Amino acid sequence: MRWALVKVCLAVTAMVVIAFAVPLGLVIREMASDRAFSDAERQAGTIAPTLSITTDREELTRAVLSTEPGDRGHLAVHVPPPGKAPAEDAEGAAGGPLDIGTRRATTKDVATVQKDGRASIAEVTGGFALLQPTALSTGEIAVVEVFVPEGEVSNGVATAWLMLAGVGVALIVGSVAVADRLGVRMVQPAQRLAGAAQDLGEGRLGTRVPEEGPTELRSAAVAFNSMADQVVQLLANERELAADLSHRLRTPLTVLRLNAASLGEGPAAEQTRAAVQQLEHEVDTIIRTAREQRPQTQGGQPEAGCDASEVIRERMGFWSALAEDEGREVRLAGVDRTVRIPVARPELAAALDALLGNVFRHTPEGTAFAVDVHHSGDAVIVLVSDAGPGIDDPKAALARGASGRAGSSGSTGLGLDIVRRVAESTGGDLRIGRSVLGGTEVRIWIGLHGNRPERGRRGHGRRVGRRIGRQRREENRAAAGPSH
Repeated sequence: MRWALVKVCLAVTAMVVIAFAVPLGLVIREMASDRAFSDAERQAGTIAPTLSITTDREELTRAVLSTEPGDRGHLAVHVPPPGKAPAEDAEGAAGGPLDIGTRRATTKDVATVQKDGRASIAEVTGGFALLQPTALSTGEIAVVEVFVPEGEVSNGVATAWLMLAGVGVALIVGSVAVADRLGVRMVQPAQRLAGAAQDLGEGRLGTRVPEEGPTELRSAAVAFNSMADQVVQLLANERELAADLSHRLRTPLTVLRLNAASLGEGPAAEQTRAAVQQLEHEVDTIIRTAREQRPQTQGGQPEAGCDASEVIRERMGFWSALAEDEGREVRLAGVDRTVRIPVARPELAAALDALLGNVFRHTPEGTAFAVDVHHSGDAVIVLVSDAGPGIDDPKAALARGASGRAGSSGSTGLGLDIVRRVAESTGGDLRIGRSVLGGTEVRIWIGLHGNRPERGRRGHGRRVGRRIGRQRREENRAAAGPSH
């Protein structure tokens, strides 16, 4: 838009300058020519009084030389012979015509002026000759010739044209500069509006646009800010609705918990009570998350974080009970020290529950699984591995709504999507591969500074996975004892 305004202003100003400068330049040239010939007429008029008194050669010669053009050889006087008509050629008559000064005009041009009695301008070598008729006392017509050099006819024209060109260029440059400044005033608010729209699309709900610039852009900024406020309000209403709906589930959950308590002892009863407890916990988590107003930083990441080790230990404590009932071997490593991550506690717990729930849902009973945590300085890597059949198509599994494993049924793939969003909210990512246990390995890369992992750092993550695999194999050999 800015360059378009500059081009339009450049074209318009150039047309205006040309439309005025070209005719003005022609007028200046005509004025210089008129000035030169007016001076020549004035100089020719200085010799007229002498011609009206006498036609003596000596007297006329002294009069011609006393003038400034005559002294320079630019003035001549042509007197016809006495008793001859003006149109006749009296060159051979007695007395002949009288020519005083330097003659440049042709005889024909002089005779034409004597016959017509009107002044005339004839082109001669080096300039022009002004032929001015003057009446003598005898009634005959003499012609005063004044030579006007070509330089005097165009004197000052080149300078005037240069000045006009300079003024035209200055007008064009000034108009371009003004158009550029006006373009900046229009483009900058538009760029701020586009940047704010992009920030809002990336989840920065606190983004607003200053109401500056032209009237149209100010109106657009007001509309954008109103839309952003409405989006925030809609999200708040959605959270409230989720909290209210989740709260309504507490009553039937209480009935289920009481009924589960009356089932007595046994694996089925314990599993039912554990499932009811987990359901209650999930409902409470939904309510807390929906009610929670998490402030956003400028980068769009939540300001609040949590201790990843503590959350993983807590969730593994819950799932270990169910794993024990199903005869699954569980391993947990890397949670012996505090690891702060920029993820809210409910979100990390929901991501871990989604992954561990997939292990229980898509692997047979008795399948071992493990959770390993590694701190690499600028990121935290969480590996969830199992010894199940694995995932045939990891790319399809990462697509929202796809099945978690080829051939499985009843899976929506939303669990992996939850985990992926948690990782990407910190600048990290989610990857699925083959674990050292023989099944699936899900690697969660959680960035600590909001930066996406570089390729080299991703290779570092694979090296971490291989090192953890070697540690597991060494632990398995140590547990098996010496070979026989």
